[in-house]
Amino acid sequence: MAIIKTTDKDKLDFDSAVSELSEYFSSLGARKGRALTYNVLTYGCQLNESDSEKITGMLSSMGLKESSGGELEAADVIVFNTCSVRENADRHLFGNLGVFKSLKKSDRDVIIAVCGCMMKVPENVAKIKKSFPYVDLVFDPQQIHRFPVLLRDSIRDKKQMVNISADDYIAEDSFFPIDRKRKFRALVPIMYGCNNFCSYCIVPYARGRERSRDFDEIVRELADLASKGYKEVMLLGQNVNSYKGEGGKTFADILRAASDFKEFSRVRFMSSHPKDLSDEVIEIMATRPNVEKHLHLAMQSGSDKVLKDMNRPYTIDRFLEIVDKFRTQVEGGSLTTDIIVGFPGETEEDFEQTLVAVDKAKFDAAFTFQYSPRPGTKAASFPDQIPQDVVTERFGRLTEYTNRFAEESNARLVGKTYEVLIEGISKAGDMTFSGRTITNHLVNFTIPSDLGIEIGPDMLEGRLCEVRIDHARPYSVDGVLISLKGE
Repeated sequence: MAIIKTTDKDKLDFDSAVSELSEYFSSLGARKGRALTYNVLTYGCQLNESDSEKITGMLSSMGLKESSGGELEAADVIVFNTCSVRENADRHLFGNLGVFKSLKKSDRDVIIAVCGCMMKVPENVAKIKKSFPYVDLVFDPQQIHRFPVLLRDSIRDKKQMVNISADDYIAEDSFFPIDRKRKFRALVPIMYGCNNFCSYCIVPYARGRERSRDFDEIVRELADLASKGYKEVMLLGQNVNSYKGEGGKTFADILRAASDFKEFSRVRFMSSHPKDLSDEVIEIMATRPNVEKHLHLAMQSGSDKVLKDMNRPYTIDRFLEIVDKFRTQVEGGSLTTDIIVGFPGETEEDFEQTLVAVDKAKFDAAFTFQYSPRPGTKAASFPDQIPQDVVTERFGRLTEYTNRFAEESNARLVGKTYEVLIEGISKAGDMTFSGRTITNHLVNFTIPSDLGIEIGPDMLEGRLCEVRIDHARPYSVDGVLISLKGE
């Protein structure tokens, strides 16, 4: 398996395919008497979201418009960008694919493509070949830079094209036209892949080996984003702390470079592995005012035995040492985590140790998961799989425990005023907005009418404001806007 960087020839092939597809879609649109549209359905993590921004950017460069109908069937090009980590991902995908059989019969020009992490699982690809022959194109995450070439060839050949590579490609973001979905937040992948091989995780097989982007390219991208008025950047990687650039550049160097751009009100990053988090990164979080005071650090279990079986190379004591260091150095910082319940062989004693670790760490929020086997991972074949009723019962106890600490964390904000970066209209209602503090606490807030602030959709997105917190919930806090920054 090789790591391959894109070349000038790859870019020429890319541009040639985009040009040819632009002519094809223009001709097809003229024949149909309307503008052609696309719809991209994204499952999974922020890296998948970033990939979808590239896919939509490529489709837009071919002359297609994003479908405004909200229904997948209304589009001329439909792309499923899949995730193999989330539970029931295959059910969601194959359930959605099933509705397109009649559509393809009625309109042979409709194009259906499936990409993303699920396509690195051979069983999923085999099922598409057998049960969904009307899918036009299947490709894996490492080949996203070849999407126009593969799409063109699929249309030319008029048959299903499946292109899954054993190689790990890396293409700089400058290779792509990127359609960023939020006008204030930019997703910036700094590396791809993972070398950790946790026994429950499919990511190293789906996303390939670790490969880091060029440091200078990342800084150039950050400078461009700053000049365009983006207020927040999120540095992405399966494990950002394992970034290794030429000349010994580390993740700390990238975090420092990003925070040097004062145009960014917030510099965030996801995700971190405990074995790679450096003291230097914690020091930067503590001292740089625009670096988010929030660390997501996946614990997964509080049992050393289970951690060893998971192939997590740290003890729970070492994890708690990092927690203490972060809490001590990053004043007011928040800490979130991931925890898996019901891993094969987990005893009641192991689970109780997880509860003890949660009590010691007092996470500000925890994402809890019931273990489910992923085909192709080592843990899927482990003995002592835990009965589902036991997993469900433990999961209920754990979430009750973690929710208590989360609500306590949110309650500490009540009665105080915090700077909030406005993300837009809240799901709570048309007159309620949402945003996040620099500690990543989710804030839903109203705007008093006597402030005279125009509050149309998207008008306040990306603005900084001061919000007084009045009420705490398990997953968010409620408040009232006091003032807009810059007003």
